Amino acid sequence: MSELSGRIALVTGGGRGIGRAIALSLAQAGADVAVSGRNADVLEETVGAIRATGRRATAVVCDVSERSQVDAMVAQVKKDVGDPLILVNNAGIAGSAKLSETTDDMWEAMLRVNATGAFYCMRAVVPMMVEAKWGRVVNVASIAARAGAPYIAAYAASKHAMLGLTRAVAAEVAARGVTVNAVCPGYVDTEMTDRSAAFITVRTGRDDKEARKILEGFSPQKRLMTADEVAGLATYLCSEAARGINGQGLVLDGGAFQG
Repeated sequence: MSELSGRIALVTGGGRGIGRAIALSLAQAGADVAVSGRNADVLEETVGAIRATGRRATAVVCDVSERSQVDAMVAQVKKDVGDPLILVNNAGIAGSAKLSETTDDMWEAMLRVNATGAFYCMRAVVPMMVEAKWGRVVNVASIAARAGAPYIAAYAASKHAMLGLTRAVAAEVAARGVTVNAVCPGYVDTEMTDRSAAFITVRTGRDDKEARKILEGFSPQKRLMTADEVAGLATYLCSEAARGINGQGLVLDGGAFQG
């Protein structure tokens, strides 16, 4: 598959989990890929896997909640591989707490990484797309961007903000050859979901297997989604076949959310 041949992609949070899967999927579709994150070792492992597909790759250590680091990251990507006309905002954090136990630090961290980080990256990269008259932004949100749930006030607020940002920028660039969409998965079989299962274990005293069954039960398919499924949808949104899809929050949860 060479749908994205000649394109350059930047995937934040690209060292593991969903981000790594998306980076590899884009490479397999023909793109050269830059990955960023906070762990240099896992980023280099992903870079090696991308290069094994025959594509160029580079890694940049970056905390997307810091504007200066985002600007430096984009400058480094341009130097290493060129202008990234595909941007996947995957970097994110999650956490659970009752509203009364949600601290100021938790609230601010969720918003800074999940929403402000995506804003910084889009502000740095979208003007290149507009100038090139072609671009794709895929924001990895969550089903929590479309619906609320107990104990995730800060997380849901940050992902709702990400979806609102997606829709606003999509409207702004719709006539410029650029699309901006969000992918909103349910529970995905990643380390982040392992932490959610651990939270259930602490709160309820159930073992890990029972906790995972609870999470699987949120989908009518009685399973966790996979990182490869999210990657496939993200890659499709970067294709020419998806050029008419803009400003959407596409849900991937096996059919639980029907809004």
